[in-house]
Amino acid sequence: MSEQQQAQQRVVGIDLGTTNSLIAFMQGDTPAVIPGEDGSPIVPSVVAFDQDTAQGFSVGNAARNVLLTNSANAIYSVKRLMGRDLADVEPELKLFPFQLAEGLKAGEVLKLNIGGLTLTPPEVSAYILLQLKKNAERFFGAEVTKAVITVPAYFNDAQRQATKDAGRIAGLEVLRLVNEPTAAALAYGLDKKRDGVIAVYDFGGGTFDISILKLHEGIFEVIATGGDTHLGGDDIDNLLTAVALDDIKGDLGLDISTNPEAIQALRKAVIEAKIELSSADSTRLILELPGGQQYLREITRTQFEQLIASVIERTAGPCKQALKDAGLTSDQIDEVVMVGGSTRIPAVRTLVTGLFDLEARGKKLHTELNPDEVVALGAAVQAQILSGSENAATNDLLLLDVTPLSLGIEALGGVVAKIIQRNSTIPASATEHFTTGVDGQTNVAIHVLQGERELAKDCRSLARFDLKNIPPMVAGLPRIEVKFLIDANGILHVSAREQRSGQEAKVEVKPTYGLTDEQVETMILDSFDNAEEDITARQVIEAKNEAETILAAVEKGEKSAAWQQLTSLEHEEIKAAALELKASISGGDYKVIRNAIEHLDKKTRRFAEIMMDTAVTGALGGKTMQAAGEGLGTAPNAPHAFAKAEVEDSKPRNEIETAENDPETPGESTED
Repeated sequence: MSEQQQAQQRVVGIDLGTTNSLIAFMQGDTPAVIPGEDGSPIVPSVVAFDQDTAQGFSVGNAARNVLLTNSANAIYSVKRLMGRDLADVEPELKLFPFQLAEGLKAGEVLKLNIGGLTLTPPEVSAYILLQLKKNAERFFGAEVTKAVITVPAYFNDAQRQATKDAGRIAGLEVLRLVNEPTAAALAYGLDKKRDGVIAVYDFGGGTFDISILKLHEGIFEVIATGGDTHLGGDDIDNLLTAVALDDIKGDLGLDISTNPEAIQALRKAVIEAKIELSSADSTRLILELPGGQQYLREITRTQFEQLIASVIERTAGPCKQALKDAGLTSDQIDEVVMVGGSTRIPAVRTLVTGLFDLEARGKKLHTELNPDEVVALGAAVQAQILSGSENAATNDLLLLDVTPLSLGIEALGGVVAKIIQRNSTIPASATEHFTTGVDGQTNVAIHVLQGERELAKDCRSLARFDLKNIPPMVAGLPRIEVKFLIDANGILHVSAREQRSGQEAKVEVKPTYGLTDEQVETMILDSFDNAEEDITARQVIEAKNEAETILAAVEKGEKSAAWQQLTSLEHEEIKAAALELKASISGGDYKVIRNAIEHLDKKTRRFAEIMMDTAVTGALGGKTMQAAGEGLGTAPNAPHAFAKAEVEDSKPRNEIETAENDPETPGESTED
């Protein structure tokens, strides 16, 4: 095979981690990690921005140094923010020195202000991936464009899509997203060619995963998975940091909680102490404080284990649940593989040994491979499989993954009708058939959900879409087929088709706060060299659009009856704020525009309240309002329903039910 053919076929494996990231490839029959610029295979997942440098940003150890001296210009643990909205991350943001972009609302793309830039989590992750890509290209002396990227098994659809977006922004074709525990099993499977049941305990920096896999004649099948996307080594660091902050305040009378650089220096000292206590019985935590004071504390391993007991104990619940889901007991687990830097902590190993009853059975935890590297090594194995390379070590391996959470739709009364159950092997598909519940329906809305709770309000909303223009028919006559398809990356596709008329609607489920295809493609084409200018331009455009919308609303409002209820002073203040906003638009500085928008918002709050009261009073006086979701009907024992129906005004809305009584539409799901 020529060098050009090898380059075209080459696929790398990437572990995009919360704390550290790595890139690996298959060196003959063995996976190997590619070293970075400093010779280390581990690249800290830290990104810093410095406009005085040649490329304007740094990643890894260089960025970690910036974090200690100028924390406003650096960001770490961004993986914890991937694919999540404001409500998801607000409790955690208190622990991170990150500033959110102004005006951010629930459900919008998370945006962070870092070093004068406003970036989304996928964009930040793309810088890490770009650095890994450069490391590989320097190593191979050729371009690298294809990759397998690992994700926590418990990452939901939004988080998976955000990871794919990050890869595309970095110029990588992401051939597959692989669950991290599954990747670890692949790495160990190279030298463990035997049947058995394996538990993969993955305790990383930001997430915890547990997976139960069956290994049989080269086939890895994930039979159960569980975990917690809000649990990891970061929680141990945050706990120890909080304890040290209390100590410093109590013993020395200093409150450094508002000093970002001091906090990062303390966090660095805490992490070093944590690492030291994995091999030593005691260590000293030393920190130079502002004003020439010094914080010194000796910590024994016993004290450390007592402090973190509540954190590591939280991993036990998902382990027990995974065993239950797999229909197994702890003594049926043949091997336990330890993954993630946090598994070096002796107390964690003791806990896991007890959970799976290993000592009594004369077994030991598998820690032969470096826990920081094992996921990347497994990703390299999967990368070679997907590259089509003929390699004796991997060509007989087959990987069967599972979906970590159930998927379904909202049913009558707000309950969830699950269509694909959690731990279903993927790729997977399932189909359900439905019909209408009232005469004359022409439109139904499908609300797609993910989760294990019984009520829709307790599950994650993935998407809503309408099936429109259904011919008006007698209730029960339309035949609506809804199909769920999960592809090999764990991304969900949903389609709905009215079979009698042929009307169809479909959606590739993406998070409402993920990046659009257009945004991603534009960023790729413009490249990282122009990223800063692109982001600034977008900020100005978005601010101008919002400003113009608000000004139009105010102008319209001046003609309403509500305007007459304001005082002359309020009139003057609103008009002055509107003039200020108009002037800011011509200036082209998005920060000035945002400040002017906020000022006008404050001045018009009472005006808005009066207009809302007037509108509600008018609506209530005109006609009866139906509650959202009212009247969703289903056949007995088949509580499947959609969210919307369009019928004549005199008829109830939102009626659709399962086609239980139609012999051609049995109302049952099928899985491939």
